Amino acid sequence: MVLTAVRQIRRALEPDLQTVEDFETEVLSGFVLARAASGISDGSIRREVGDLDLMRSWFGRPLWEMEPADADRHFGHALRGLSVSTRYLRSFSLATYFRFIELRMKPELYRLTGCVAECPLDEMNTPRRQSRMGLRIPPEQREVQQLFAGWRNDLVACRKFAPAARNYVASRLMGQVGLRINEVRMLDLADARWELGRFGKLHVRFGKGARRSGPRERMVPLFNGSADLLRWYVEEVWGHFPADHTRPGAPLFPSERRATDGASLRVGDHALRLGLAEAAQRHLPDWHGRMTPHVLRHFCASDLYLNGMDLMAVQELLGHEWLVTTLRYVHVHRGFVEEAWQAGQQRAAARLSGLAT
Repeated sequence: MVLTAVRQIRRALEPDLQTVEDFETEVLSGFVLARAASGISDGSIRREVGDLDLMRSWFGRPLWEMEPADADRHFGHALRGLSVSTRYLRSFSLATYFRFIELRMKPELYRLTGCVAECPLDEMNTPRRQSRMGLRIPPEQREVQQLFAGWRNDLVACRKFAPAARNYVASRLMGQVGLRINEVRMLDLADARWELGRFGKLHVRFGKGARRSGPRERMVPLFNGSADLLRWYVEEVWGHFPADHTRPGAPLFPSERRATDGASLRVGDHALRLGLAEAAQRHLPDWHGRMTPHVLRHFCASDLYLNGMDLMAVQELLGHEWLVTTLRYVHVHRGFVEEAWQAGQQRAAARLSGLAT
């Protein structure tokens, strides 16, 4: 009699395939809506859903049936050759999905399938994230000078002068005043405000917002040689593009292509990255494959700090909300500590000499 009752309960907890598929779709839809409600960007949500879809295809069954041994096989064997960051992000997607089920769908899942959802990742098999994965050590000043000197000489005989000069100037700006690549490509011609301040300023309207706060505007002074560079570009290069300076929103760094309404399109980040990479391959081969726009931003922060700029001024220039973020951008050479100590000794000696007289 007892065995009969158990069989009946199990049969009741074995829904047909269509019901399970419908419930799985409902869970995923709820997961997407909840992540959107928490403010996660569409791109991040697409990545998480893509991770879940890949794991679902590998597993062959609903993910809520995954157990620690299954996670061991997936992350320890199937993903063994992938990068640390990829494995970490995929594990994060899986853990977040299970947390949603446990908070929102656990009772309904149990009533439908008899399955008690429990995340298969634990202290033993959770992929670890490297603590300094994003570290970017910039080249030395002489190396950056060598790169741009060779690149500048290339402009004399290059096949397409305007795009080459545009890529050169955009990269120089990243290294001189620390702009991000998207901040550069989103500049308008009218954002060059020559009349402001001692050197002129750039109105950066699409600065990266912290914690999804949206674009953060800032004014960037055109010092460190950037004013002369930009003035040369506007006067000698910009007119080679099919852009109308009288049209509102004319891009400072245009593409060679036009939109359907005849307006000049903005240069894409791929073109700027490719131009920098090719220049590094020709003139700084030791940095081939490693020279990126963000490396130039790190170089700018380090170079300005080593030349005496206050750390808080560097923070303001880069548009960082927190000073600790700026500290990760400043890299000093090996002799910096010794030189700083010697400078301190000289200042102390000067003070003592002044007191003695």
